[in-house]
Amino acid sequence: MSGLVEGRVVVVTGAGRGIGRAHALAFAAEGARVVVNDVGAARDGSAGGDAPADLVAAEIRALGGKAVVNTDDVADWAGAARLVSTAVEEFGALDVLVANAGFLRDRMLVNLAEDEWDAVIRVHLKGHFAPLRHAAEYWRTEAKAGRTRAARVVMTSSGAGLLGSVGQGNYSAAKAGILGLTTVAAAELGRYGVTVNAIAPAARTRMTEGTFDMAAPEGAFDAMAPENVSPLVVWLGSAESAGVTGRVFEVDGGRVVLADGWRHGPARDKGARWEPGELGPVVAELLASGENPEPVYGA
Repeated sequence: MSGLVEGRVVVVTGAGRGIGRAHALAFAAEGARVVVNDVGAARDGSAGGDAPADLVAAEIRALGGKAVVNTDDVADWAGAARLVSTAVEEFGALDVLVANAGFLRDRMLVNLAEDEWDAVIRVHLKGHFAPLRHAAEYWRTEAKAGRTRAARVVMTSSGAGLLGSVGQGNYSAAKAGILGLTTVAAAELGRYGVTVNAIAPAARTRMTEGTFDMAAPEGAFDAMAPENVSPLVVWLGSAESAGVTGRVFEVDGGRVVLADGWRHGPARDKGARWEPGELGPVVAELLASGENPEPVYGA
């Protein structure tokens, strides 16, 4: 290993399983000290009754790395504050926040219950914002004290956030919100030495079982292994990634794609207020001259 993040202090949320676990192990392998956060919930967010964060931290330590466990709910305001405090108290600093925790409660919109909407929005969107908010406060304080850190945030969106996904209205909305939060945080926190980027990964995990459940043939490259996602996240968490901020990367297998977000397209300006009856031909002309949208997953 190259020691790309040697000595850096990294918090990974939802690090007990899947992609989060892969991130935690990858950071530790490159020399980082890792706070392994996971509440041990089931795939749908219900109580899981186990302690996967302990297993991952033990795995890191067995390999000669440094790790501590935090089991706070990252969507709880006080819990998110304790998560940041754990890094500072145990390792003396915080350099990288990887926001990854989440779960699914998939339904078609006509069947989606209020609690299923609220739970998914809470864990993904608030669960990204709350740790970010407390980490940002720490980094601002450090900067004002003359100790500006090469701080990094990596948010976790999804192809569902970029393009939408049938049967996942709650998840798609939350993941799209994370993209908006990423761009705002990048613009606001740069003055404190912080870069903020997002990934939209695809891998075989509990959340995608049944979708990416095909194991690779023996000896072949496993394109859906969660470990494929982590190298980019480790690089984004390194000092080497300075200057890369407010960007979104799709990552799966051996593929890294820079995602293009919403941008201004074709326009027509009358210079005065339009009449409703005038706008049919105008909209038709705009659509004809613009790019067709990418299809929604599952449509």
